[in-house]
Amino acid sequence: MKKTLLSGVKPTGRPHIGNYFGAMKQWLDIQSQYDCNFMIADYHGLNFIQNGSEMKDQILNLAIDYLAIGLDPEKSVIFKQSDVSAHTELAWIFETITTMPYLMRAHAFKDAEAKNKEIGVGTFNYPMLMAADILLYDADIVPVGQDQKQHIEYARDTAQKFNHIFGETFKLPEPLIMKDVATVPGTDGQKMSKSYGNTIPLFSSKEEIVKAVMSIVTDSTSEVPKNVYEIHKLFKSEAELSKLYSENKGKYKVLKEALIEDIETFVKPMRERRHELMQDVGKIEKVLAEGAIRANKKANTKLIEAKKKIGVL
Repeated sequence: MKKTLLSGVKPTGRPHIGNYFGAMKQWLDIQSQYDCNFMIADYHGLNFIQNGSEMKDQILNLAIDYLAIGLDPEKSVIFKQSDVSAHTELAWIFETITTMPYLMRAHAFKDAEAKNKEIGVGTFNYPMLMAADILLYDADIVPVGQDQKQHIEYARDTAQKFNHIFGETFKLPEPLIMKDVATVPGTDGQKMSKSYGNTIPLFSSKEEIVKAVMSIVTDSTSEVPKNVYEIHKLFKSEAELSKLYSENKGKYKVLKEALIEDIETFVKPMRERRHELMQDVGKIEKVLAEGAIRANKKANTKLIEAKKKIGVL
């Protein structure tokens, strides 16, 4: 039998090449090797988007994105988190066996606290919802970036604690990390992130690509612009880039123009597929409806098992 994989993305804006190379590309490479479940994490997104019409639009767009990059609903379950009520129900069960000091170790909480932000309960409790997301499907593998390993640690800890208290129920998941692209740099050299405003959108127009690449921060004391090179090697091998960069030392404009062309060559087919998919919203809604049926079947089986263990069934 194939091992089970679970992954997801919050519908909080346009995906960027960091999302693609950090997670989505892995999905394409392995969707034939694993029993794959790809989730639109809309309840997680509710921590960031609290406008109904905007959320609905973002969900639809992310579903289109999933299909545009090449995810196949015949091979994988593509579904909305909110269509499977077992996620929030299991999260509550997990919260009853979880302490506040433990949740205070979460990166998102510590980051918000360090910035003196008012912290919502959803932000504080999100590790338990994420644990439920993963454990409901008996996921063996969860693709994550190097900086997201804590998510899997929380899921494993929660599974072990539940199993210790109530008896063996949940499988312990393992992270799947492609080390060479675990953290994708943004145009400013930090991790590429929508919150930093340093992204190159995945389905960019040529004009958007030009604008983003030309804004990449370069070090005037270096012959090789590190930030440009780090992004470029996502699209070409280092062997291919060696000649280009050695022949154009210090020529930042030339190197950025080469990167622009390589990104455009890569993005254009997906951008065109996405445009085609946008013409048939009914097809996208059908994919999500069928995915919800399949996801609920899996998730509810595990939830019932957990509810029996805790004594409510």
